[in-house]
Amino acid sequence: MHATAPRNDDSSFNGLDGLIDLVRYPIEDLDSAAGKALIEECRAQLADDGCVVLKNFVPAAALERLERETERLSPEAHYNQTETNPYNSDGDPELPATHPKNRFDDRTNGFVAGDRIGSETIIRQVYEHAGFQRFIASVVGMQEIHEYADPLAGLVINVLREGCQHPWHYDTNEFIVTMMTRQSHGGGRFEYAPGIRSPEGENFAAVERVLDGDRARLTSLALEPGDLQIFFGRYSLHRVTPVEGDKERHTVIFAYAKEPGFIGRPERAQRIFGRMAPIHEQLLREGMTRTDNLAD
Repeated sequence: MHATAPRNDDSSFNGLDGLIDLVRYPIEDLDSAAGKALIEECRAQLADDGCVVLKNFVPAAALERLERETERLSPEAHYNQTETNPYNSDGDPELPATHPKNRFDDRTNGFVAGDRIGSETIIRQVYEHAGFQRFIASVVGMQEIHEYADPLAGLVINVLREGCQHPWHYDTNEFIVTMMTRQSHGGGRFEYAPGIRSPEGENFAAVERVLDGDRARLTSLALEPGDLQIFFGRYSLHRVTPVEGDKERHTVIFAYAKEPGFIGRPERAQRIFGRMAPIHEQLLREGMTRTDNLAD
């Protein structure tokens, strides 16, 4: 199990030197005019459509190192092929077949779980860096954010081979931070329906229209290696289209929570990683509750 407190390196960004374009993105000095402008720009994009993309967040030289790192770790990915609905849940026989809870699609992809990603890796150093966390918290309008207590789902590498896809779904946490390190030859487009649901309701009718092929409220992004994406995936239905060609698509997922101690549902861990950690097995025995009433 991996559980590490944020490092006390608020006064130094040496750990991020060369890994992030700190000239274009001055996250080391958020109180400066440039830092404040960056935060305001990111918040405005999030307010508009629930997503902000920081192009070329990682310089080319560092990107080569990151690509080698995720390529080295990619064989650790657990691949699974299953039929899933947008809520990663069982269907409901009491609802019509057209209801989103009863609409299943093929999910074939791989995930390298967090307990396979060592403390020496670049991506874990970034994930645990207090300054990076402070930047993300500022963008999403929180005083602070917290690393997952979930040893599998906090820091993850998504690996998509040819034909793999991640169909329409929501994230378990309110927001997600991702960084692409390797792009496939084709396909693998990120598409989403901004804010299609809220804590007040699921909006099943609108979700059903998206599943039926209505693209009126969809946004499609052509993400590139080195781009950092901050996304409110708890409320925005999203997917990654099937990957084309023999080059894998690699994306690092930095998952944070509003409150300390966040752990994903045991059933979800089993579906995504093919296994549970001891803490998931404990929760399965004792039960767990969420802070909202939305379906997972």
